[in-house]
Amino acid sequence: MTMATPMGRVLEDHDVGLDIEGLRARYAFERERRINPRQNAQYVEVAGDFSRYIDDPYVDKPLLREARQMETEVVVVGGGFGGLLAAATLKKAGIDDTLIIEKAGDFGGTWYWNRYPGAQCDIESYIYMPLLEETGYMPTEKYAHAPELLAHAQRIGRHFGLYDQALLQTQIVEMAWQEDARRWIVATDRGDRIAARYVISASGPLNRPKLPGIPGIETFRGHSFHTSRWDYAYTGGNSRGNMGRLADKRVAVIGTGATAVQCVPYVARDAGHLFVVQRTPSTVDVRGNRPTDPDWFAALEPGWQRERMDNFDILVSGMPADRDLVQDGWTDLFRELVLSWMPKDGTELTPEDIARLAEVADFRKGENVRARVDASIVDPATAEGLKAWYGMRCKRPTFNDDFLPAFNRDNVTLIDTEGAGLDGFTEGGIVSGGVEHSVDCVIFATGFEVGTDYSRRAGFTVRGVDGRTLADHFANGPRSFHGFHVHGFPNLFMLGMGQTGFKPNVTDMLAEHSEHIAGIVSAMGALGLSRVEATAEAEAAWLDVLFEKSQPIRAFVAACTPGYYGGEGDIDRGLLVNTYGGGSIEFTALLRDWRAAGDMAGLRID
Repeated sequence: MTMATPMGRVLEDHDVGLDIEGLRARYAFERERRINPRQNAQYVEVAGDFSRYIDDPYVDKPLLREARQMETEVVVVGGGFGGLLAAATLKKAGIDDTLIIEKAGDFGGTWYWNRYPGAQCDIESYIYMPLLEETGYMPTEKYAHAPELLAHAQRIGRHFGLYDQALLQTQIVEMAWQEDARRWIVATDRGDRIAARYVISASGPLNRPKLPGIPGIETFRGHSFHTSRWDYAYTGGNSRGNMGRLADKRVAVIGTGATAVQCVPYVARDAGHLFVVQRTPSTVDVRGNRPTDPDWFAALEPGWQRERMDNFDILVSGMPADRDLVQDGWTDLFRELVLSWMPKDGTELTPEDIARLAEVADFRKGENVRARVDASIVDPATAEGLKAWYGMRCKRPTFNDDFLPAFNRDNVTLIDTEGAGLDGFTEGGIVSGGVEHSVDCVIFATGFEVGTDYSRRAGFTVRGVDGRTLADHFANGPRSFHGFHVHGFPNLFMLGMGQTGFKPNVTDMLAEHSEHIAGIVSAMGALGLSRVEATAEAEAAWLDVLFEKSQPIRAFVAACTPGYYGGEGDIDRGLLVNTYGGGSIEFTALLRDWRAAGDMAGLRID
């Protein structure tokens, strides 16, 4: 078929060599057989008999201390990068009376818990590791590994004096608003009672491990653990492998998402035999890690990190930039998915043309990633099983140079359940397709809860005005104003909850949002005010904005294979539709304009 218009020829040329209808059909088929009608309910909550999967294996000995009865200006919930950024930003704004409450034995958050072999950031460390200029630290490599990331969190804590303003190994059990006193009363499992004017919740959206609801999971009598609580006492070794105690063990890793992609190569090298259990494969592109050049780093001009962060955000937002400072798989991905087909002469495209060009670009990139599987894996059947048949943005893309070659080892077997998951567990193994595989150890690389009740993920109850719980307020889905303020919960700021402009570089997003929150707290102090709360009207209006802006994302996710981006099929509970659909750059401008107006529209302040 020949199209007469220039744009028609562009469309025709763009899909040369692609079986568009065949790819559409294959994507739809793979999605359909992975839909689980139980959606998020298909996972087992880590509670009761499963609570051991969230115990802290990294504390040498319990911290003994007296219960605290105290007042503070701000309580920060969580000591990960989000909580550290919030506390550090407040301190830089002159608000020093803060207290971080963290259930773990140290700062670090994600990087405290995730110490599995091979764990590293998948956003380059020069923009992922926050406050590099302030702390004077040079990352050792483009993609730093977990011990270095944990050490950097500790470095931030020391640099800003936050250890003296923290309660570690402490779990909040309830926060309750007292209207007369205009204070949050925070109660902990250590008997602490802390009165705070403000609370910043920075517990993170991906913090509570989840387990698959596979029949018989409670009957397995071998060893098991979740990747976020890696049991080196059992495996031996450390974050770089050398797990000699697995040499005579038959091990099953359940999952092939971002975590498994990083840890599987290490388990494959050390285990007697490794079974990798897959429901849905990941897209796995080139990583290309390398050491940092000290001369290059020393020559960077002040302000380099913010410039680099902003450049990355522009490119992964599908917008053109004069240059690509990061030059990695992320910027390459969005260059291929968006910038590759954008007219360079400013020609306006119809919505139909945009949809067609975007779909074709996605198909082409998917074909390239699948070709990489064929080029990396010797056995054709294994290669076929590891090919991802869904849109490139349906799941978080992964980048690794060792995962695919691991399947060429004689001691590694892929158990591809073709979307169905395992049949079940027995006392001594796992069953797939009616075949039992005996295993000594099961490692759950099954990720974290998304879309479940906020209080369940945070681990405590939040009671606002008139005792209403945050769980009740969110019963039909999250509700907020700008993603930070919740009606009926004065002086509570949500950090990282969603309903904001999402950035793949999450620490950059958390830094921006921390600055916004600190600005509001500072303004309240300057005005001599002590209570700030979103109005019901502002909250409702923001939900309308989010719904309107999310329509393109909803249409995209509806065609995706199930995953946490799309709420496992319950789109309203998905991560992507729960963010500002106009993108991070537009959201940044929205916040800037809101602050510049100076009237705190949408908030009741007194």
